[in-house]
Amino acid sequence: MMAVMEAILFTMGDSVEIAHLAGALEVETKKVWELLQGMKERYEMEDRGIRLLELQDACQLCTKTEYYDYLIRIAKQPKKYALTEVLLETLSIVAYKQPVTRLEIEKIRGVKCDHAVNKLVEYGLIEEVGRLDAPGRPLLFGTTEDFLRSFGVSSTEELPRMSAEQIEDFKEEAEEEIQQKINKK
Repeated sequence: MMAVMEAILFTMGDSVEIAHLAGALEVETKKVWELLQGMKERYEMEDRGIRLLELQDACQLCTKTEYYDYLIRIAKQPKKYALTEVLLETLSIVAYKQPVTRLEIEKIRGVKCDHAVNKLVEYGLIEEVGRLDAPGRPLLFGTTEDFLRSFGVSSTEELPRMSAEQIEDFKEEAEEEIQQKINKK
């Protein structure tokens, strides 16, 4: 069964949902997860050039990062996108608040975010995930599998969380900034 899963993952190239693997193998998803753990251990050996990447309820075969330099010598080098401070702020809001509308992002950032959202969609880091059941039916945005791959996490649950102390520090900084703006007027 491991060989069949390996063949499927290799052939598909992109991530494959665990439920689809279970359906193809005609086994329970629990069995697929057990097989995947065995595969993952085998791929983590030093003499292997690929690894098994888990992405929420899906998995994918990919090149180990330490062999990337060799790979780009023969394959076309992928585009590297520059994530500016504005893009990172917007991406952070989407990652932690998803699903989120543009208006909600703008309320948090305090400025328009059309350009940033459009760039992040273009880069494949966020995507439209639905519409809010409210007047105008605004689009909802969430992160993509490419986001998970890019930041080396298997789900958004693995993203770092701020401590209560950090949150309090940010609140104090924000209040100081507001007071400074008021004093300048």
